[in-house]
Amino acid sequence: MLNQVGIKEGIRRFGGKGNNALLKELNQLHETNALLPKRKEDMTRDERKKALRYLMFLKEKRDGTIKVRGCADGRSQWEYTTKVDTSSPTMSLESIMISCAIDTREGRHLAVMDIPGAFLHADMEEHVHILLEGTIAELNIK
Repeated sequence: MLNQVGIKEGIRRFGGKGNNALLKELNQLHETNALLPKRKEDMTRDERKKALRYLMFLKEKRDGTIKVRGCADGRSQWEYTTKVDTSSPTMSLESIMISCAIDTREGRHLAVMDIPGAFLHADMEEHVHILLEGTIAELNIK
């Protein structure tokens, strides 16, 4: 069962720890230049219509730290984009388990790693407009 919560509930539940985690996540977006500001007045009507809302969710990890995940709400893209063009390839659990079994049988040494903000380093073929609103916009200004 997922126990992640939205921003308002996360700040209420986790207090300052949640707020700091949100600021850390937004700072990562800022430091990687993943988001470039654009005034609403400088956008076409079509660009404003296709802008995706940015969502953030908080979760308390087993060690007590607060993890924040941000994502664009791509549901509005379904009207004009195929699923293949908007989704990231993900391995199935079965593929991972088979690969682990083969690696074990062959006596391979394995390592696990995390690339912080990996999706922020991807090359984009087109511009995607993200709408920061409410608490996310206020925290982004900080």
